[in-house]
Amino acid sequence: MFYNLNILTIFQARLPKQSKMKKTIFSAPFLIISLVASLSLFLMLSAAKHDSAIMDELAHIPSGYSYDKYLDFRLNPEHPPLLKSLSALPLLFMDLNFPLNEKSWQEEINSQWWVGTQFIFESGNNADTIIFWSRLAPILLTILLIFLIYFWSAKLLGKWWGILPAFLFAFSPTVLAHGHYVTTDLAATFGIFASTFSFLNFLAKPNKKNLIVAGLTFGMAQLLKFSAVLLVPFFILIALIHFFVNLKGFSRFAPNHKIKFFLKKAGVYILWLFSIFFIGFLLIYAVYFIFTFNYPIERQVGDTREILTSFAGSPTPVGETCSGKRCLADLDIWLAGNSLTRPAAEYLLGVLMVMQRSSGGNTAFFLGEVGGGGWWYYFPVVFLLKETLPVLLLILFSLISATLRLFRSLRQNRIKIIDYLNTNFAEFSLLVFVIFYWVYSINSPLNIGVRHIMPTIPFIYILSVSALKKHFFFEQKSDSFSWFSQFFKTINLISKNANKLIILFAVLLWFSIESALAYPNYLSYFNELGGGTKNGFRFVTDSNYDWGQDLKELAIFVEKNNIDKIAVDYFGGDSLAYRFGNKAVPWQSAKNNPKEEGINWLAVSVNTLEGAVADLAPGMELSRKPEDSYLWLKNLRNVPENYSDVPLPDYRAGTSIFIYKL
Repeated sequence: MFYNLNILTIFQARLPKQSKMKKTIFSAPFLIISLVASLSLFLMLSAAKHDSAIMDELAHIPSGYSYDKYLDFRLNPEHPPLLKSLSALPLLFMDLNFPLNEKSWQEEINSQWWVGTQFIFESGNNADTIIFWSRLAPILLTILLIFLIYFWSAKLLGKWWGILPAFLFAFSPTVLAHGHYVTTDLAATFGIFASTFSFLNFLAKPNKKNLIVAGLTFGMAQLLKFSAVLLVPFFILIALIHFFVNLKGFSRFAPNHKIKFFLKKAGVYILWLFSIFFIGFLLIYAVYFIFTFNYPIERQVGDTREILTSFAGSPTPVGETCSGKRCLADLDIWLAGNSLTRPAAEYLLGVLMVMQRSSGGNTAFFLGEVGGGGWWYYFPVVFLLKETLPVLLLILFSLISATLRLFRSLRQNRIKIIDYLNTNFAEFSLLVFVIFYWVYSINSPLNIGVRHIMPTIPFIYILSVSALKKHFFFEQKSDSFSWFSQFFKTINLISKNANKLIILFAVLLWFSIESALAYPNYLSYFNELGGGTKNGFRFVTDSNYDWGQDLKELAIFVEKNNIDKIAVDYFGGDSLAYRFGNKAVPWQSAKNNPKEEGINWLAVSVNTLEGAVADLAPGMELSRKPEDSYLWLKNLRNVPENYSDVPLPDYRAGTSIFIYKL
């Protein structure tokens, strides 16, 4: 009887959960978000078919294929493998040729760009088939993230308000752009969001299942992008705050027992963090173990040593002791030579490569200048220019509303920090992450696109909608729990806020129109402050505007206009020879006017043009040869040589390739 009673109790306990799941799946909000996700999926699939291979895909696609097919990690170690591996899975079911016997694979070190060119464009494979099917994984990851944003938002804000952050994310031009490319930026957003959600869920409900999930999602985030390592200090900080907020019963202990209680509870939190990080590391090790299985150990040691030659100075002389950061490089080389530790060594190699690149910055065009050391205001400015105006207005209004509400509470002495954290800890944690990540990004000299702050975008949307909801509908307690009274209460609230709701729907309609008009040129989208999609290149380029996505459009232009020869100065990951045959002649400024060789057409990527003609930022020790500055093109178009803007084109391919009829 006792046994049967327990079984019955367990069965009855599970019924509400099943019923709740059914209600969630078949609820109106969930059906709406499913429709939103379906539309986002359609837009990304269409854009994936439309766009040429962008710069980073030339390295990521062949790398992922080599991991899956050959379990060899010699290509692209500066990025973790998970997104690349997932993207390559459909390719395993195709009969593809891979340049295994080429020098780029056999002898050269990390020759990812050459292997990519040979694999995608020069081995008899269908390049468009490879590119399109590789993009399926990041697209599906984006759709999964839309649902994850909805579920967490619904938990924090309610089912109907939870639609709004997911809706804004699903149709954000930045998300639609980077969501359909084989790059790590959207993947990082997914990993960081899922890991943060799992970690906060564990703190709220600390049990074995949630601990394992938090550890696995933490490891997954690290396998998607190295910047996810920022979760380590973030989790430690949040756990520390959570620890002090939840020191319940501390005051009732006698003084001699307080230290014991404090240390015991602190030990629990330390054990939690250690367990999460350890589980994550086990996952990282397992994945790297698989993908380095056929990577010859001698080759791995040689590659690691060569790649880290210039890391933190120069190699430590034989017989001497390393110093500073160079010890990390020496340690990595040593780990690579041990069969047990070499998976960890390959992961560490990627981290060190990112550290080296981040510290050195990059050469980029920004606000009329070409610089190499980064600008602290780069990400705030680019975000203001790339985010849609309606969403910026929502964010601004929410920020003002939340600030005024905070000051009002402080003035009336109604706010208690501990009480707020107890009831709004998840919301507080999201705010901390946004500030933490933005401070890190602003201080980084690596300024190559708004994509690098994408992990904060879902959190910004959730926080903004939360503030918006509090402005619209203040929390009201009700003594009645009947659906009838709740229904009329909701109708009453809506009628009182009718004007606000009309304005909100108008803003959302504006946002929807902005997103629709950006199709299919999502990468080049700029709002009206940035001159719109047509003129955004005047402010900033690279992955914000021109990543090589329009070469197929140029090929269509050449075909339609019966052009037999065109000079092309192309920035991107696609192939002139594959798209044009002998119709396109690779060009650059130093080769002068193509007309001198009987070529009447010139096409130049605007990223290359801006880098060639814009002023050099003072104090950054950059130089540029006159022959690399397209001075002859300026003279041809009667543009002063000291004019720091590109000559206007006669035509465009897509948005990013400027075409001149000479």
